[in-house]
Parts: sequence; C-alpha cells; structure tokens
Amino acid sequence: MEPSTHKLRNGLELVIREATGEDARSVLEYVKQICGETDFLRFGPGEFGLDEQHQRKFWEESGKTKNKLFILGLINGDIVSALNFAGGQLPRVRHAGEFGLTVQRRHWGAGIGALMIDALVSWVKETHIIKKINLRVRTDNKPAIRLYARKGFVKEGTIRREFLIDGKFYDAFWMGLELPV
Repeated sequence: MEPSTHKLRNGLELVIREATGEDARSVLEYVKQICGETDFLRFGPGEFGLDEQHQRKFWEESGKTKNKLFILGLINGDIVSALNFAGGQLPRVRHAGEFGLTVQRRHWGAGIGALMIDALVSWVKETHIIKKINLRVRTDNKPAIRLYARKGFVKEGTIRREFLIDGKFYDAFWMGLELPV
C-alpha cells in the first residue's frame, strides 16, 4: 500500500501509511494513551499485552501474509489513528476478516476514521483476496455506528455481553461490508 496524504476538515494533513517495525515503540505509546481515553475499546489501560519486540514480530509476520494490514494515520509525524485488519488463515475463511480502528480523542470528528476505512477498502480491492470486511462495535457507540453505516457496513447481529467493564455488561453489533466477487 502506498502512503497517501489527506487534508482534514480542521485544515491539518493526515498521512496514512503501513506500519513498520520502526513504529513499534511509537505505536505502543499511542495505545497506552488511547486506552485511557475511552471505554469503547476491547482493552483498557495496561491490558494491551504486547511489548515492542512482539509488536515488531507481529508486523514482520503480517507483511508475509497477503490478507493482513496494519496502517497508521499521522499528523506532523505523530500517530493519531491506527487500523488493524486480519483475514482468516484457513482457505475457507481467508476471504473474510475483521478490523479494529482507533482515533485519538482530540481528533474525533475530523474525518480521520472515514479516511482510514477508505484506505482499508482500497487495499482490500487491490488484494483481490478479501470479499468481506467485518467489525464489532459497542451498541452504545453511536458515532462509530453512524460512520460504519455511512461507509456501507450493515448490522448483521448483536453479540450479547461482549464487553464487561467495571462490573457492567455491554452488547456489540456485528457489522459487515460485502465486496464484489
């Protein structure tokens, strides 16, 4: 995937590019920051569980797999967004995968999430492998649900009690985007 530059609603420029092993430390710092900004993520402070060495190895292995992608959104060289996509490993599910997307809270509403999803969809079309993109989103994350719907994702089901945070359960929607065969 070639890096791309985009003008945001707030006038700043966003660069979207694939992550490399050299980004490992910066990504871990980014994750440490964002996990304290919202409860909508699958992990909270201290729960991410990857160190710099494992992060580098993950990207090396992902680079060898044609149905995995990890991209970063950067403003002035600083990570403000990350998107991780992983397709299935076995032949019968290799065509489908799931992604997770994060955006730094101070940049919510600037259009970064939409641009990151557009980059994912463009990459998917280039691979000619992926025919279905899936995601899970908490049912109370209304801005994210609206974004995904605008991008063509449809609700396919509800996963009950998907998250347990501070003793309270939260449901999630399973959403998907089918691509032409």
